[in-house]
Amino acid sequence: VQLQASGGGLVQAGDSLRLSCAASGRTFSGYTMGWFRRPPGKEREFVASVRWSGGNTAYLDSVKGRFTISRDNAKNTVYLQMNSLKPEDTAAYYCAAGYGIIWSERDNQRSYDYWGQGTQVTVSS
Repeated sequence: VQLQASGGGLVQAGDSLRLSCAASGRTFSGYTMGWFRRPPGKEREFVASVRWSGGNTAYLDSVKGRFTISRDNAKNTVYLQMNSLKPEDTAAYYCAAGYGIIWSERDNQRSYDYWGQGTQVTVSS
């Protein structure tokens, strides 16, 4: 699976962005998709994940109510809608795919087999 993330940019606090991650190379079926981010000078952290069926989602506490993860399996694409952005959301955002992930391990980076190249989101105050 090859993952191509896009949609990042420079926005002001309170604005919205939608990140996209297009998967190619093999079937998307059965893969849990996740978004992670690496803020400047910090470790990469879990942001959100969605099961292949789309029926289960999970979020980092600080983005709950503001971010929404979704997927379109027909297009092999996963999205991260980010609303009410804050300066602390500034980071490089990475999408990831993992097959057969145990849901309790959805926020563990080691659960994911494939990673995109990252897209930068910068939120100014």
